[in-house]
Amino acid sequence: MRHFIDTQDFSKAELLDLIQLIHLTKDADKQGALPQLLSGTSLGMIFEEPSTRTRVSFEVAMTKLGGHALYLRPGEIHLGQRESTKDTAKVISRMVNAIEARTLSHKTVLELARHASVPVINGLTDYNHPTQVVCDVFTMLEHKLPGKSLEDLNVVFIGDTTNVCSSLMLICTQLGMRFTQAAPQKYQAPEALQEIARENCKLSGGTLVVTDDPVAAVSDADFIYTDLWWWVGQEAEIPERKAAFMPKFQVNLALFEKAPRHAKMMHCLPASRGVEATDEVLDHPRSIIYDQSENRLHTEKAILIKFVYPRVSRPPQTLRDWHAGRIQAFLGESLRLTFDPS
Repeated sequence: MRHFIDTQDFSKAELLDLIQLIHLTKDADKQGALPQLLSGTSLGMIFEEPSTRTRVSFEVAMTKLGGHALYLRPGEIHLGQRESTKDTAKVISRMVNAIEARTLSHKTVLELARHASVPVINGLTDYNHPTQVVCDVFTMLEHKLPGKSLEDLNVVFIGDTTNVCSSLMLICTQLGMRFTQAAPQKYQAPEALQEIARENCKLSGGTLVVTDDPVAAVSDADFIYTDLWWWVGQEAEIPERKAAFMPKFQVNLALFEKAPRHAKMMHCLPASRGVEATDEVLDHPRSIIYDQSENRLHTEKAILIKFVYPRVSRPPQTLRDWHAGRIQAFLGESLRLTFDPS
């Protein structure tokens, strides 16, 4: 059994295999011919904070695959409060085929995975967002210039080292791509994260650049990506962060036009429109933010198939018939005893 917690847990070949599976499931879905490979299975979805794309994509993915998703909203279960994370993992594992968890702390999803007896899928933590960036790479492959290979692509992230930035830095360098982060020095990726990315580059041939010059960064970009400038728990820092990023690191039309004519705009959403990016860029003809959002659905389908399908029990029809006969015979006898006046 394997969990989907961090792309670093997988090889380049495994990640490319998953991306190919996304392609296959999307093609099948678009033609209304997606096989219901997860019929009779259930996914427990634990959310410590509200969600739009992650919640909807996983729930719809399970439905399309013939399964069922159970949404456990913030504060609805006793996770880490009246019940230990260990007990929650062990109990829910007895009732579902997989657990998806969006947690405020990365330690929580690691603890769930440590004690769960079913696959745990990381739906976002304060450290990373692996389902999002697998989706992003798939979206880039759909929109890259004809003739360019995956390894030719230059992904430029402008902004704070969010969980998405961290994950994107790692998966791009794992896959041999060129990754650049442009941010004020205080908000650039920490050295420990950069070191992991540099080690990835040694294996893959990828490139890592971290700079405080957004104009130079976008000058040969294939994809320009940004995200929120603050996250949960950083609200008190908003004035300081706005002062550090605005206006130099805002992705506006002036900066976007410094990029090559084929460069595409990306954002994981939700966006603070007019803050990290302006409407004219987010709604630009070369913006692919809604394609990203849709592809979350196809990504979740592939992840669920990859990690749940191999573990689904497929008993022979003879065994199914035998159990059906036993249960029906029992029910028939019960009904006879209940309604027989003699």
